[in-house]
Amino acid sequence: MNPYSPQQRAADLALAAEIAGNAGTLALGHFDGRARRSPRSWAKADGSPVSEADMAVNAYLKGVIAAARPEDGWLSEESVDCASRLDKRRLWVVDPIDGTRDFLRGRSGWAVSVALVEDGAVSVAVLAAPAQKRLYAASAGQGATLNGKRLRVSGLGSLAGVRLPIDAANLAASFWPSPWPGSAVAKPNSLALRMAMLAADEADAWLEGRSVAEWDVAAASLILAEAGGTVTDRHGAPLRFNQPQPLIHGIAAATPALHTEVLARLDHALKALAARRRAVA
Repeated sequence: MNPYSPQQRAADLALAAEIAGNAGTLALGHFDGRARRSPRSWAKADGSPVSEADMAVNAYLKGVIAAARPEDGWLSEESVDCASRLDKRRLWVVDPIDGTRDFLRGRSGWAVSVALVEDGAVSVAVLAAPAQKRLYAASAGQGATLNGKRLRVSGLGSLAGVRLPIDAANLAASFWPSPWPGSAVAKPNSLALRMAMLAADEADAWLEGRSVAEWDVAAASLILAEAGGTVTDRHGAPLRFNQPQPLIHGIAAATPALHTEVLARLDHALKALAARRRAVA
């Protein structure tokens, strides 16, 4: 089968949906929504948490993908990176549990993220959020769904009434050019789920000034784009994946009419914060 044919794309989406769903069930076996117990966990070198659940999900996904798509590459938060992936036209980009902090706290804001990247662009994406009973899916050019129902961004045309998945106190932070004329909504620990909220018309914009790993946003970026949203890095450039250093330099995501303004506000905030750092250096 041609690896870029519609038939192969459909098969890849079916595979991604099946294994992400299975991985979500596996993760749920370690999850306690009452936070009375949690799996064994430890801190990685960068200080972020990882747990035995992350590693179990990672092992499951890697094993299934290696068997089902042996010619494809692999990139995961919980695997040692291998430069050989750069020679692959097809690469699976995985975050076994995006939002591990929420997972360990017994909160629902975590997801299994599975994306297939072809020639630097995401072609198939699935987010399984089993604690929320949600499965997001998308295929390039075919739209995005949530539990089988077609998704569409809100279409908000101005910042008035904008909904952002941020802390409420940050709506009027001094680094913005002016307070956001809207409201703060739920802020899951999972960056992917924050972006998926835009696709599901539960938020209108999301922005992140820091560099984030490709696995944090690969699946969610396609889900949002296929729902009609616009997402770029902090410089306004399209997101590209399978880079030598697998980082995305900031995120500006919004309904199409808001994206330019959201990007400008992010740029203003980053410059204001940089000026503060220089002033105290």
